[in-house]
Amino acid sequence: MSSVDNQPHASDAIDHKAERSPPSRLVLRRLGVDTYQEHIVYMRADCHVCRSEGFEARSRVRVSTGGKSLLATLNVIKSELLGLDEASLSEAAWVLLAARDGDVIEVTHAEPVESERFVRAKAYGERLPDRALSAIVNDIANGLYSDLHLAAFVTACAGNRLDLDETIGLTRAMIAVGDRISWPYPIVADKHCVGGLPGNRTTMLVVPIVAALGLPIPKTSSRSITSPAGTADTMETLAPVNLDLATMRRVVEREGGCIVWGGNARLSPADDILIRVERPLDFDSEGQLVASVLSKKLAAGATHAVFDLPVGPTAKVRSREAAKRLGERLSKVGAILGLNARILETDGSQPVGRGIGPALEARDVLAVIQQDASGPTDLRDRALHLAGHLLELGGRARQGEGARLAAEALETGIAWEKFQAICEAQGGMRAPPRAEQLHPVVASSGGRVATMDNRRLAKVAKLAGAPKSPAAGIDLHVRLEDRVEAGQPLFTVHAQSRGELAYALNYVAAQRMIIGIVE
Repeated sequence: MSSVDNQPHASDAIDHKAERSPPSRLVLRRLGVDTYQEHIVYMRADCHVCRSEGFEARSRVRVSTGGKSLLATLNVIKSELLGLDEASLSEAAWVLLAARDGDVIEVTHAEPVESERFVRAKAYGERLPDRALSAIVNDIANGLYSDLHLAAFVTACAGNRLDLDETIGLTRAMIAVGDRISWPYPIVADKHCVGGLPGNRTTMLVVPIVAALGLPIPKTSSRSITSPAGTADTMETLAPVNLDLATMRRVVEREGGCIVWGGNARLSPADDILIRVERPLDFDSEGQLVASVLSKKLAAGATHAVFDLPVGPTAKVRSREAAKRLGERLSKVGAILGLNARILETDGSQPVGRGIGPALEARDVLAVIQQDASGPTDLRDRALHLAGHLLELGGRARQGEGARLAAEALETGIAWEKFQAICEAQGGMRAPPRAEQLHPVVASSGGRVATMDNRRLAKVAKLAGAPKSPAAGIDLHVRLEDRVEAGQPLFTVHAQSRGELAYALNYVAAQRMIIGIVE
């Protein structure tokens, strides 16, 4: 038996409630500090609470007010920014507690989080049984982990440190702590790309095509993790995506599909929290990736799904071997948990379409679905390929006939009609914004475009402000194998401010081979 199993259970822990000191009170003052979603409480180092409770910087404390409470990390202030009887909270904590200026908070020592011992065990190479994974995921979903402990869990599972059984256990645990939708349809379709390929907004084309042809597809999508835009970020430039579960259900029942942000639907809340720390770490593990993807597909009620695995030297999946290994795990875990999956390896050697960034990617999607001559053919072809396989998998098309049927939906205009209807059902369609600052990046010499670095191109778009500034990003003007002349624009940087534009251009100037040109 592993050392994890030999450790005492949470139920064996000593009850410290009787030993706690009485609550210590401070008056709230809002400072407007944005820590993304991390819960932080700010107090003076010399205030009576810090001194009487023995609090130090980075202490974990429980903050309570108005019948609500949360665990927070203490940041200590050694100045007069706050008064001796005052405290403040990060914006995320203000919202969760529904607190107001002048409210009184009670601050006490946080209870020990028993599942953290399982994280330590994993860091030392132990296998985690289902009950350990369930305990960890429950505590994460309940907000008991600090960002430091979340990062420790993500790191302990990085690479290939989760085996098949652990991946299954983690997926089940993630599903269990969230909501789960059931649909009155025998087949419910879904589609997912593992990422790493800028501009790959096929979801926004696949959903209306498939829904228009009668296959229900309630698509929940993520926001950007390490990319300049997630599908939810891009869709949000055209229609609302922050739909709750009831509204999402109404949209699907009315139109046969939706494209919404999964976080607001609370389908896999622990995964949404883990994504918060994966973003700055800029990595995830194969097992966590599989658990993340499948937990949301299964929670959304999917029965059949197509998975797009772009393979390329600068994509997330770098080799055919890695794609095969990831595809097998997706298929195996999916089958065990009731999902019929089809894995498609696709070309990940260069970005898809021309735009990289929410508004620019939305522009490409609209051009394709409206059958504008300017629409990127690679985005169109890839979307038809994926939609065709999904139609075949879901029984709407015979094998080998799916892509043709999907193309007809595009060409006859029923996909465009369905897309508009979905947008209206989600709250109304709007035009994507345009950036105020544009600057072309030109070729220093003539020749053939031999390489395109997906990661560096994505970095330029992020430095320009994407996805926080929806109009920011880059507009590509060349493709692999194109011939270019010296001084010809390779891409144009779009930004909302001069500072962000300069930041992105400074990065471009310091890099080589973002786009490789050979004589």
